[in-house]
Amino acid sequence: MEPIIILHFLESIFLQGDFFGIHQGPLGSADPLVKGMIPSMFGIMGFAVLLNLFNAMVRRKLVDQEKLQRIMRETRAWQKERMAAFRAKDKEKQAQLDKKSSYMTKLNQEMMQMNMRPMMITFVPLILIFYFVLPPLFSYTVALSPIPLNVIPGDFFELTCTAVKVDGTICHHENEVYFWAWYFLASVALSGMIMKVTKTTMDLT
Repeated sequence: MEPIIILHFLESIFLQGDFFGIHQGPLGSADPLVKGMIPSMFGIMGFAVLLNLFNAMVRRKLVDQEKLQRIMRETRAWQKERMAAFRAKDKEKQAQLDKKSSYMTKLNQEMMQMNMRPMMITFVPLILIFYFVLPPLFSYTVALSPIPLNVIPGDFFELTCTAVKVDGTICHHENEVYFWAWYFLASVALSGMIMKVTKTTMDLT
């Protein structure tokens, strides 16, 4: 999974509850500026595209993509060789590969630092946009799913309204998709394509 997707998911979790006292309750407005589910769905998708493009541009500026690709190829090739030697019970090959462990650890640390650098730049602006810009624009729920999307046990990661939460205030119908959940789903669907177009993907090419 791309780091940007993980970042968006973590942001979404924080925004669903009380985050250091900044916000309480679900994200959204009882009287949003954007009315109706269709405009809201496309509006949020538009923000998802813009924010993913922002992340991609920051990533292009701060990360040497050629170097990152080289490190990824080298570490994955070493891991593949090591696994093959382990399965073949080739002790001599394992010992030979183990000598490069410290070097590979250094490469992995460097790769993590390269990926964390743009995240540290983009995290704060994204949080501010989600707390102070988007909530007045959109309602608590912005789409309707034909099926429940709450695949993770517990009520902390609910993407859609359950029957017990239909209260006419936040949830009007069962399986309505929460504001943050629709952004998360749109971001997941669009981020891979945007990263390919901007050549910031972590897939080996």
